[in-house]
Amino acid sequence: MALSYSVQGFILLLTASLLVVSEANTIVVGGSEGWRFGFNYTDWALQNSPFYINDTLVFKYVPPSDTSFAPSVYLLPDLWSYITCDFRRAKLLANATQGSGEGFQIVLKQWRPYYFASNGHNGFHCNAGLMKFFAVPLPRGN
Repeated sequence: MALSYSVQGFILLLTASLLVVSEANTIVVGGSEGWRFGFNYTDWALQNSPFYINDTLVFKYVPPSDTSFAPSVYLLPDLWSYITCDFRRAKLLANATQGSGEGFQIVLKQWRPYYFASNGHNGFHCNAGLMKFFAVPLPRGN
């Protein structure tokens, strides 16, 4: 009987530890800098990786004003589009106003590259090489 309780306790402990390990994270893109022009998101992504499947990325940014160009958030379809900042087949995820307040969220649901970029100021944000990064979320280990 004691062995049965020990096995049940072990299974319960193992299940609880797996749940903790598999918890998804919520990550604010750029940290306290948010999503803005003049910050290097490629470096940020390298410093904050790895990302995992089911992690949530939050893009926070201020809406446009008379003195600033608002960013946007696009998902680019492939590496070539990312390298060349070609937005023709990109999917707009968040426009210039959707990043205010709590920000715009996207869940990394699959093990694949996610190429993010801003097309703000007619593509200048991306072409300057700063407002873009990619993430390849990994499966969580047990």
